[in-house]
Amino acid sequence: MKIKQFEYKPLSHYSYALVSNGEMVIIDPERDPMQYYAFANAHNAKIVGVIETHPHADFVSSHLQIHKETGAVIYNSEKLGADYPHQAFDEGDSIKVGKATFKAINTPGHSPDSITIVATEGEETILFTGDTLFIGDVGRPDLRENAGKMKAKRQELAEAMYHTIQNKFTDLPDDAIVYPAHGAGSLCGKSMSEANSSTLGNERMGNWAFKQQGQEQFIDALLDNQSFIPSYFGFNVDVNKIGAENLRPGIAEVPFKMYAAAKGLIVDVREEAQFKNGHLMGSINIQATSEESKFETWLGAIIEPGEKFSLVINAPEDLETVLHRVAKIGYEKQLQSILTLSGDNLVQMKPLDVQDLKKNPGNYTIIDVRNKSEVAEGRFFGNAQSHPLNTLRDTSDEIPTDRPIVVHCAGGYRSAAGSSILAKQLNPVTVYDLGEAVKEFE
Repeated sequence: MKIKQFEYKPLSHYSYALVSNGEMVIIDPERDPMQYYAFANAHNAKIVGVIETHPHADFVSSHLQIHKETGAVIYNSEKLGADYPHQAFDEGDSIKVGKATFKAINTPGHSPDSITIVATEGEETILFTGDTLFIGDVGRPDLRENAGKMKAKRQELAEAMYHTIQNKFTDLPDDAIVYPAHGAGSLCGKSMSEANSSTLGNERMGNWAFKQQGQEQFIDALLDNQSFIPSYFGFNVDVNKIGAENLRPGIAEVPFKMYAAAKGLIVDVREEAQFKNGHLMGSINIQATSEESKFETWLGAIIEPGEKFSLVINAPEDLETVLHRVAKIGYEKQLQSILTLSGDNLVQMKPLDVQDLKKNPGNYTIIDVRNKSEVAEGRFFGNAQSHPLNTLRDTSDEIPTDRPIVVHCAGGYRSAAGSSILAKQLNPVTVYDLGEAVKEFE
């Protein structure tokens, strides 16, 4: 077996291709399938299957597009209730790919329809664990409760995860390689390792979920202190259950305009400094300038599914990259236009006098846009009000407007977005972004 791990860093997502004797299977593919096609071509392999370990919440999968373009069979659990052509792949089922054998284990917990894929060839055993088993953690069980059409209660899924970890991996060898669908930084778990793979033996020794513990203790640890759920997660689960439309036609329909303006909801993806130096009135600054920026997550957390918006980019050469990033979470149909600015009728954000904030913090209303779990671990300012970024558009009317407002997070990315939201919604109150200077208050 030859295995290739593909990483999409902004979503901490891993997908896989496995080639055996000229045949190839893709596991948990991201929205753009071209990299998998290139890998198949380079290895003279025919793509015969694509396997979904579950309907993903944090990205849109290309399984249906791969089926249409290659004829590959889509495999997933029958419990998913998929609306696209597929073959059931559950416990007791097996697939032959070249000289490799694929078997499914039903491993509910992250979702009711999660499966783990066991691939064997000779003495080698590979586990593609999806969002069930991560390196150092297991998948969170609370994503299906209030999101999308596929409902499931967190308590029931947490109990299912306990039984999955206790029973489903028992007969598998310690040297089995574990390949998860996500790594550190994903919102699908809370304490994942930076490592991109492990062995089942190492997870049995080091992963908290495998430690000797009762069901109640396990469930308490699993449910405690989980992060927020972005509003787009339920939307993506539903899209993946139906099967997304082909990527190329979808992004081709988005109009591009140079030196233009826009009305309505505007998302400016340029760097914070560029945005502050001049932007369209009412724009929200969600930066998409590097792989480290969690643009997809925050776009889908701040902008609701179905909500129309326009994008401001820095230069025409950024167009394709940003379009693809929007499409990763299936928001391309909401995108009315992408534009570059003309330089006319732009507004600026005033810089904060950090020394005055240090001397006179009571002269400002300080807004902390970090997640509640972060705030619980410690505050930068004793008088700060907590308004997490993902709900800030809804809670901004609760913020006092009798003093200038200072917005902070932990490093500057979220405060840039948060300050732009408040500048839009609380105009004409002066809003400052503390940005990276927050580190001076640690």
